[in-house]
Amino acid sequence: MMNSTTTPQVVGHLAGVPVAQISAGEAHSLALSMSGSIYSWGKNDCGQLGLGHMDDEDFPSLIEEPDDQEVEFLTCGGSHSALLTKDGLVFTFGSGKCGQLGHNSVRDEPRPHLVTELIDYKVTQIACGRSHTLAYVSDSGMVFSFGSGREGQLGNCGTQNQLKPLPMKLPSKEDLTFEQHSSEKELILVAGGNQSILLWMKKESSYVNLRRKITTLNEGTVKRWIGGVSTSQQHSTKREIREIFSFPACLTGSFLKTRQAAEPMFIHLDLNKARDTFKELNKKDWIAPVITTCLMDNRFRNLPVCSPHQEALEVFLLLQEYFVMQDSYNWESLVVPFAKAVCKMRDQSLGVLETYWASWEKSNFDKLVQMLKKAIVSQVVSWEKTDIDPTHIQALLEVLKKLHRVNQTTCQLSENAFHVNELSDLLNFYSQAFKIIKQENIWETPVDIENFLNFSHFPFVFNTMSKIKLLNAETSFKNIQDRWMMLAEPHMAPTFNLKVRRSHLIVDVFNQLSRYENEDLRKELLISFSGEIDYDFGGVRREFFHCVFEEMTRPDCGMFVYPEEASCMWFPIRSEFEEKKYFFFGVLCGLLLFNSNVANVPFPLALFKKLLDQTPSVEDLKELSPTLGKGLQTLLDDEGDDFEDVYGICFKIHWDKSHVELIPNGSTIMVNQTNKREYVSKYVDYIFNVAVKEVYEAFQRGFYRVCTKEIIDVFHPEELKNVLTGIIDYDWKTFEKNAQYCQGYSKSHHTIVMFWEALHKLTLEEKKKFLVFLTGTDRLQTQSLRNMKITIRCPEYFDENYPMTVQTCFSTLTLPKYSTMERMEEALQVAINNNRGFG
Repeated sequence: MMNSTTTPQVVGHLAGVPVAQISAGEAHSLALSMSGSIYSWGKNDCGQLGLGHMDDEDFPSLIEEPDDQEVEFLTCGGSHSALLTKDGLVFTFGSGKCGQLGHNSVRDEPRPHLVTELIDYKVTQIACGRSHTLAYVSDSGMVFSFGSGREGQLGNCGTQNQLKPLPMKLPSKEDLTFEQHSSEKELILVAGGNQSILLWMKKESSYVNLRRKITTLNEGTVKRWIGGVSTSQQHSTKREIREIFSFPACLTGSFLKTRQAAEPMFIHLDLNKARDTFKELNKKDWIAPVITTCLMDNRFRNLPVCSPHQEALEVFLLLQEYFVMQDSYNWESLVVPFAKAVCKMRDQSLGVLETYWASWEKSNFDKLVQMLKKAIVSQVVSWEKTDIDPTHIQALLEVLKKLHRVNQTTCQLSENAFHVNELSDLLNFYSQAFKIIKQENIWETPVDIENFLNFSHFPFVFNTMSKIKLLNAETSFKNIQDRWMMLAEPHMAPTFNLKVRRSHLIVDVFNQLSRYENEDLRKELLISFSGEIDYDFGGVRREFFHCVFEEMTRPDCGMFVYPEEASCMWFPIRSEFEEKKYFFFGVLCGLLLFNSNVANVPFPLALFKKLLDQTPSVEDLKELSPTLGKGLQTLLDDEGDDFEDVYGICFKIHWDKSHVELIPNGSTIMVNQTNKREYVSKYVDYIFNVAVKEVYEAFQRGFYRVCTKEIIDVFHPEELKNVLTGIIDYDWKTFEKNAQYCQGYSKSHHTIVMFWEALHKLTLEEKKKFLVFLTGTDRLQTQSLRNMKITIRCPEYFDENYPMTVQTCFSTLTLPKYSTMERMEEALQVAINNNRGFG
């Protein structure tokens, strides 16, 4: 237990709780909140805290509500406690050695227990003494007493203990009843150490008002504030505003739901009411500055960052509803302190807050995310202009990170909702790449904006383009290092050169990769096709990747399995190829990414989850094998009693032409309602992990032989998939609109008009072939076709007997001045069907 104190101290765990009543016993205390929650702390040797055990508690703990009853009053005795519900029921707990619990026994009770002898009466008032209890029934004018009577405190004309409630022998019960209903007086029960007192007090007496409440905001107060408040009245009104808006408990108590509407672990607050109230207050220009000042001067200082209790922390949910929190002028003065308060929270308190966030409606959740994003942008923009405290942006990013973590579980918002696009132009991506690779501790480096806008700590705020810039920065950074090495040691080549034959493409690729297996492959890849132009940095490399992956991923190649027609590919259980082939396939995927190219590598999202150490799910199986995935989902959704009769399946499956038992003796164990989730989980795990462990690990080693794991980890699985495999976003009209013309051509030239007419008449597959002809690939990087540009030219010496030719590195099309549509279409078909070969 804590030491005694001679001065009042704040009960930190109750900070922010709108307390309606408190009571203290010999060495324990109870508190009742406005929402009906009961808290207890102190000595607990007899169970007087009502927590179900007899261990002392240094801090307020929440008592479980007795039989879901709404408690409206509580009182403490020496070592026992009593609760009075709204319906007039009495619950007692703690020491019962003198019968003070009224249960007709001397047994201690560690939880609130109903006093059944009083169940037929509607009790309106209770009081606890050292070892006795009083209960008043105003309708009948009866006062019941029970417990210790050795000093006559039970009012029964004797000194015997009473184990159950019995009426006091009052002078005249009729007089009490008449007095209660006909006069302006109120009967007050007082239970002392060994005495009991019945006081008739005037109802307006301060002592009678045992249920005084904290100052709260109500509809009448709001109307008065926004009504015709004179200049002289504004002073007192401002004082009222400060009383309510300076203390979390006062504001929280202003917007409580009714008891029936508030459910356990859900918000007790009526946020819609709060939102409407704040809108009303915003109608008066002079009110907002007063509230803002209260928040800055008092509220954030008083926030209950250490409380583990739900209703104390609900003030954080109210904060974002304040209209002043959404004002751009208040990002630094209000949103930053809010973020810093959240960052100060203990783990238990933060866990409660995150549970609330997870239960929020999407609109409320998004509002908080947007508020933090706008504050981050305002801080970043001000960085160079003013002397901004670097901890401001750190706090904002940390809270956004917590929200992102919650969102990964609830999936309320898309990943894009967390991107702060304005950050991309502010970073030195070379520096970022170096930090991540070297794993520097950014908090120990000198104060700089990039110390806080760090990919490895906050990857979710950066969009895909930023992450690609980071990836490209690593490539450039490595190439620069290589070139410096070449200057120091000329014999060290800074490029990785492959010379291959089109007719033996795969054989040549594997043979040459074998020679470089133990070398650093993170170099600029230069490709040359035998008999064609020499090494080229752009178009040839793009076509190489297009051709090699097209060849290796063909179903008849046999390296991968396609569970269903036209579906994604996956690793086989038993491969015809040695594991080293999968290692080299991983190397090729790494080279594709490292050299900023894309190709059609039809893996499901599960592959990219595994590369990022995430676990594939049944949703990923639906992508790989839609029929199987939907079938397993049907099992999970079926709650019928005839499950086994309907499905008749056991823990034995068929996959990739093989039968396998998911658990020992699986063929004899039927799948039922009890074990179906285990069955589905093991099915998914077998396909994505167990069955392909060796070949996948070989692929993964090859991939990370080229790519830096720390850099790849900043990507989200969907982003990584798009960056590697490209996107298909064919907006051909915009492609035409973006075209540029030179050497005698213009948009209205007859040949140009025919060209676009002929191109638009092609099928989608033919148009994709044209992209391969023009750029070397039919896959687009993160920029879509809407951003692609084609340059069309015609040298003077070209006539219409010449074919179309391209410079793939620059997407430049040499288009002879064909005179007829027939010749144009003929030349276009030649181009798209004979698009292999350079020189």
